[in-house]
Amino acid sequence: MALDRELLGQVRRLDQYDLRRLIIFAGGLLEARGEGGPAASGPEPWTGSKPSYRRQWVRCGKKGCTRCPHGPYWYAYWRQGGRLRSRYVGKELPGEVSAGP
Repeated sequence: MALDRELLGQVRRLDQYDLRRLIIFAGGLLEARGEGGPAASGPEPWTGSKPSYRRQWVRCGKKGCTRCPHGPYWYAYWRQGGRLRSRYVGKELPGEVSAGP
């Protein structure tokens, strides 16, 4: 099924905050269908060391948002090239992963 041009135009006009919310929403749909979510979207970026996991509340950045902060959401943290990196994991931590200390 091809995506509607009008829908694609609407997605292109979204700001960065709404695009992130759309990614989270689409990842939740994929996860509910058993097809994986954002964490399953590709190879893990960390090599060698295991990441640590942390739950965070996140501010969306929209003016007038009365529901901020949102979450909590799980994030993976690891060091790469001397820099601290992070990646959104999802609302639930995958079963094979432990949150650690």
